[in-house]
Amino acid sequence: MPYSTINKGGYTYYINETSKGEQIIGCHDVPVIEQDGLIFKDLARTGELLPYEDWRLEAVARAEDLTGRLSVSEMIGLMLHSSQQPVPVLPHTTIYIASYSGKPFLESGAEPWELNDQQKIMLEAEHIRHVLASRFQDVKTGMLWCNNLQKLAEGLPHGIPVGISTDPRHGAANSEQEFRTAASGVSIWPEGIGISATFSQQTCKDYAETVSKEYRALGITTALGPQIDLTTEPRWFRIPDTFGSHTEHATKLASICCNGMQSTDGSEDGWGNDSVIAMAKHWPGGGTGEGGRDAHYPFGKYAVYPGDNFDDHLKPFTEGAMKLDGKTSTCAAIMPYYNIPWQQDTRYGENVGNAYSKYIIADLLREEYAFEGVVCTDWNIVQDMTPAVGMYVMGGKCHGVEHLTIQERFLTLIMNGVNQFGGVDSGKDVLEAYELGCDKHGQEVMDRKMKASAVRILTNMFRVGIFENPYVDIEESLEVIGCEAHMKAGYEAQVQSVVMLKNKSNVLPLKGKMKVYVPDRTIEEVLNFVRFTDARKELHPIDDWLLSQYFVKVDKPEDADAAIVFIDSPIGNGGYSKDGYEPISLQYRPYSAVSARLESIAGGDPREETRSRGYRGKTAVTANESDLDNIIRTKSIMQEKPLVVCIRMKVPTVFSEFEPYADAILADFGVQKSVLLDIITGEYSTTGKLPFLLPKDMETVERHCEDMGFDMEAYIDSEGNEYQFGFGLDYDGKTKEK
Repeated sequence: MPYSTINKGGYTYYINETSKGEQIIGCHDVPVIEQDGLIFKDLARTGELLPYEDWRLEAVARAEDLTGRLSVSEMIGLMLHSSQQPVPVLPHTTIYIASYSGKPFLESGAEPWELNDQQKIMLEAEHIRHVLASRFQDVKTGMLWCNNLQKLAEGLPHGIPVGISTDPRHGAANSEQEFRTAASGVSIWPEGIGISATFSQQTCKDYAETVSKEYRALGITTALGPQIDLTTEPRWFRIPDTFGSHTEHATKLASICCNGMQSTDGSEDGWGNDSVIAMAKHWPGGGTGEGGRDAHYPFGKYAVYPGDNFDDHLKPFTEGAMKLDGKTSTCAAIMPYYNIPWQQDTRYGENVGNAYSKYIIADLLREEYAFEGVVCTDWNIVQDMTPAVGMYVMGGKCHGVEHLTIQERFLTLIMNGVNQFGGVDSGKDVLEAYELGCDKHGQEVMDRKMKASAVRILTNMFRVGIFENPYVDIEESLEVIGCEAHMKAGYEAQVQSVVMLKNKSNVLPLKGKMKVYVPDRTIEEVLNFVRFTDARKELHPIDDWLLSQYFVKVDKPEDADAAIVFIDSPIGNGGYSKDGYEPISLQYRPYSAVSARLESIAGGDPREETRSRGYRGKTAVTANESDLDNIIRTKSIMQEKPLVVCIRMKVPTVFSEFEPYADAILADFGVQKSVLLDIITGEYSTTGKLPFLLPKDMETVERHCEDMGFDMEAYIDSEGNEYQFGFGLDYDGKTKEK
């Protein structure tokens, strides 16, 4: 018998022995078919082997066969990619409302990994098969929940498994961007910009391969990333997740990362049980928002190209994610960004959000660059805008198509060649859009569009093997997730990402059990990612127990042998407040934009009385100005004793205000505090280099073009070092070569 059987954890596994290796079939209660001495799932429960059930066939052939068996409603279900799903859903932790047997989780008696009522509806009634997992209580809870999704799906018509996706989970920084999940349980790595700062292609490869292994161990098969926007605009708050502003550098890392995530060793086509679908984002690039504003919000919906550099922003996609060295050849999915690429549509003259643009999706992505993978919208782009709350908060992101109905928006997306809709939990409006399209374009045209989407989506699902075995082996997975080897590799990558910018008179490393002072921090009231107000808070920047492993902590700078001041790059309101448009500042003291554009390049919104979004003459105040005060005050007391500044640099920062006071400066892009202490004490040397230039001042920032990364004057410090892309020091004080 060429197959064997294992019963484990309530599941039956059939191991088929073939000339190409093992093919494992994982079942809960689905019947199987034995043919040619091999085992296949009888997903349709017909008693005969259908083409889509035959794992020996090519993924596309299987997808085409299954698509032909689906109703329009079932195809629509495939096209829906769910809203964020925390596990479990606790009160006051999410905007997502859920019940467990009709009760809130804490009153239900349910286990944390049980499916809630809304998730069951998504699978059973809405035919949804792509679910976005957000925060897990812990990794075991996440795995059990994933298995419960698959058990339910296995028993539904056609037995189509669930493709589970995630936003980034492995970053060391506690970023406020998007709805990020903490690194809980998985290995901890630098953010994307930190990977870029290592200037190590091998580190990027190790990162991608480790992420894919741990995702598959969790039951996750789609990564909503990597984020490969070329970040030429230094004020953009999403820089931490990207590979930076240098076109060739970012493009190569994009290719390596996608290839590492998607590749299964030993596979004929590169795809297999170790593969994770890479959804590269955000086509055609989101890093050129006017004035640095972000398109999550109506006040930041315009991307501008005053340097006529649109084509460079395509390269991380067209020359990176879509040109892989491995057998999978191209990223399997792409996500367009929310923004409107102002006056870049040279064919139809539309100024609409990228996914709504026929030119950006149908003409450029599909036709000119021949992308055949899945195109999935960013989340919540079809919802209506929120006129009652105006421009101030996050709301509907139907940028440029506010005048269309929701059904007309869906139809526009479908006709452009978009395949999936992020953050949509019901197919009602999509079905109405289909019917509207049948009236407008004819049923044959609409059926062809729907089937094309279903085939593309299912092809990716067949490629990663979840039709054969969607289940997670809890014991085996716990040996993979956050294992010692992965944790060590992630920690070493964090070390590699730290950049030493200054080491006057070789004050670092600090040796011995020196007495060290670390001032507390204050963050004033500020708007957070979802535009709610975070109250003023006092922060203790490092745990006393950790500091005590390296130094003797003292409470007064006058009692210290040295000081370490932890700061963040300037924190602001994103370019808009209740008083309207304002500058985004990269300096700590109040900044008045006396040299900003008088009139904005782009503008206009149904909620605005004027098209101009200019902010000349307005002043921005940062929430962490006290970081600068900490440096100046501490140095005034310490005098000649060493003062080390550790800056968590989320965006390129103006250093002129604090650099002269610092004896040493370490820049990190999201690392554990122990990494910085290991470097400060000489346990490790520094090898990281700047993944972007640091501007001399805000004047050079205001004069630069948002689509150009190197048209600013770089800062030169008191030691004569120029903070250009690729600059970094080691303990010998030698500048690293690029």
